[in-house]
Amino acid sequence: MADQRSMTIKGNMATAMGAKLCRPKVVPAYPITPSTLFPEKMSEFIADGELDAEMINVESEHSAMSACIGASATGVRTCTASASQGVALMHEMLFVASGMRLPIVMAVGNRALSAPINIWCDHQDTISSRDSGWLQFYAETNQEGLDLMINAFRIGEDNDVLLPAMVGIDAFVLTHTIEGVEVPAQEDVDDFLPPYEPPHGRLDPDEPSTFGSFGTPEYYQEFKQAQVEAMEGSREVIDRVFDEFEERFGRRYNKVTTYKCDDADIIILTMGSMTGTAREAVNRMREEGKKVGLAKLTVFRPFPYPELEEIMSGAKGLAVVDRNISPGGFGAVYSDLAGASINIEKKPLIKNFVTGLGGREIFVKNFVEIYEKTLAAVEAGEVKKPLEWINMNQEVMR
Repeated sequence: MADQRSMTIKGNMATAMGAKLCRPKVVPAYPITPSTLFPEKMSEFIADGELDAEMINVESEHSAMSACIGASATGVRTCTASASQGVALMHEMLFVASGMRLPIVMAVGNRALSAPINIWCDHQDTISSRDSGWLQFYAETNQEGLDLMINAFRIGEDNDVLLPAMVGIDAFVLTHTIEGVEVPAQEDVDDFLPPYEPPHGRLDPDEPSTFGSFGTPEYYQEFKQAQVEAMEGSREVIDRVFDEFEERFGRRYNKVTTYKCDDADIIILTMGSMTGTAREAVNRMREEGKKVGLAKLTVFRPFPYPELEEIMSGAKGLAVVDRNISPGGFGAVYSDLAGASINIEKKPLIKNFVTGLGGREIFVKNFVEIYEKTLAAVEAGEVKKPLEWINMNQEVMR
């Protein structure tokens, strides 16, 4: 392995550096806060001759994803970036990309959806796209943002997968925050990620073909089943690629990463940048003799229920902390986990906590409160209130 280069950069720059190292050929994009720096840096890489690619400036996020679909269908590697209302505007095209089995990669600066207008962090934008057939990865740090972009291309382009992928980095907490990262050498990434060769042909005027053709009732359901099977098959591919990435670059990724869970009675489950705060809270509570652990979700789609079932089997209580909410229901991670755990013979009591919406700060004391509320439910032997909101502004509520 060649020497990696140390840089101190913003999260958007990290995802752009990761994308650049993957040598995409087409980068369609429309700027939106907080992801604008991604297309800016990609255009600079292209203008400076560091990246041999075509930058397409489009009139909307819907057009950006449409251009990605067209480019990917011709057989070239392509990527883009968006956030919030931009992801919502391209929603219908997300289904087209996955249905056509096009391994597009998109960096998303996770941002709240309007109304009211809010430019700060939560996961509602990508969570609202969870049924579109895209792989979904969530970064805790800028380093993870860079690395997950590289892994996303490798996983999505695998012939047993062929699905698009989103890499989420929290708005401002990561996108605009400067952190140290290790940037792999280009030759190592080239060796890890070979040129993209679509296995089922490509759009070519000299050899006409049809992509995304009309699906009648006799065929449509089978297409959907094939997508589901590809998503299920990606589980093994993700594990294999993460293993190879660690072997080559020295950094380990898992679908779910545990911290001090071996003897934990209560486990806190997080996703994204809040994990660092939760880890500090766990450390402080451990010093006080509290048997608490932490599990971090890096892969949300496919949902890692086998790994979570194993983690849950040894705990008495599980606190799922969601940075999203489905009105009339629960947080998305909690909902998926509750459904996946139905067949566990000895499952822990599970509580859902929603916090951090619209950029609301999440403090160590909030995770202590989450632990205490979950422990109280365990000691009572029942969950009377499955969903609780944390760190609410009582003045606003009045």
